[in-house]
Amino acid sequence: MNLTPIELIATAPMGLEAIVAREVRELGYEQVTVENGRVSFIGDALAICRANLWLRTTDRILVKMGSFPARTFDELFEGVKALPWPDWIPEDGEFPVEGRSHKSQLSSVPACQGIVKKAVVEKMKQQYGAEWFRETGGRYVIEVSLLNDIATITLDTTGPGLHKRGYRKLVTEAPLKETMAAAMVLLSRWRPERPLYDPFCGSGTIPIEAAMIGWNLAPGLRRSFNSETWPLVPQELWKQAREEAYDLVKDDVPLEISGSDIDKEAIEVAMAALKAAGLSKEINLQVLPVAKIRPRGDYGCIITNPPYGERLGERDEVERVIRQLGSIYSQLPSWSAFILSPSRQLEHYMGRKSDKNRKLFNGRIECHLFQYLGPLPPRNRTSEE
Repeated sequence: MNLTPIELIATAPMGLEAIVAREVRELGYEQVTVENGRVSFIGDALAICRANLWLRTTDRILVKMGSFPARTFDELFEGVKALPWPDWIPEDGEFPVEGRSHKSQLSSVPACQGIVKKAVVEKMKQQYGAEWFRETGGRYVIEVSLLNDIATITLDTTGPGLHKRGYRKLVTEAPLKETMAAAMVLLSRWRPERPLYDPFCGSGTIPIEAAMIGWNLAPGLRRSFNSETWPLVPQELWKQAREEAYDLVKDDVPLEISGSDIDKEAIEVAMAALKAAGLSKEINLQVLPVAKIRPRGDYGCIITNPPYGERLGERDEVERVIRQLGSIYSQLPSWSAFILSPSRQLEHYMGRKSDKNRKLFNGRIECHLFQYLGPLPPRNRTSEE
């Protein structure tokens, strides 16, 4: 069992680095460094399992193999060759190389990928005494990332991005990524004892992610990962991490999570996702225009991602439904609202200025999370005593 320290990188969408770092610390890893688009931390092989199973707002978990100056192809080749590839990749391992370059003299990404592949092969030849490698075994995706003439070399432990939880087989036209939906819930002040309503729920991503947070369901429990086939991350560690996750589920917590959308087909897609996530009985969804929503309960949270109206003729409709949402919200004095939108006019349409807003990127679209902060629920004296 490999419990030696490993430097891991949790990649993060721009604007979510602090949330990812908080999640990493909550897993018990304290040596955390936050940079643009990534959060580095020190863990071990078990940390690879836990991070992939638990982190809700990161895209993928990478092993940092090394970092060094690389202004020439020779420097890149020698730097890569010096890394301990046979410690990680067995003789039959498949090791494709991906790459990117920014503000670096080595600007040809395909050429850099070729050099890295050649250097890894040379190192593997030294270890295994083979002239060529069949690459029929587990998958070890290597990435070379060049920034300001510094090469960072990583191994991807995840495979398909972590937003692919496994519950969404169908998608609507413009789905919100599961990682962003989870971030919106974590950035809100919602707790499982408070009602939650999404009036533009689309394929149901925000309600589902909220329910998973409310029940402390690890988002990666229903999927597999590249590193599950790696000898350095043995099956017993994956079994241990999964058993830990199942033991921490709180599915006896009552939830008041609802959503609606005017699009009947979107609700059908959402219902299929609810069923796949095992949450059909916990979340109430219906086909309903915004003007007719009536969120129930006190101290609830509206958490939503309204349509953007990017096409001609749609903007007037978007303005109309946001004004309707503003009118409904004005009748909910104890509620808070968290609305993700690229529109600079959203506060004007809502009829009031937000208490806070935070810049986030939904894919490549620059948005703001507009936060309308209602009162917090009174503290439960009984639970405090």
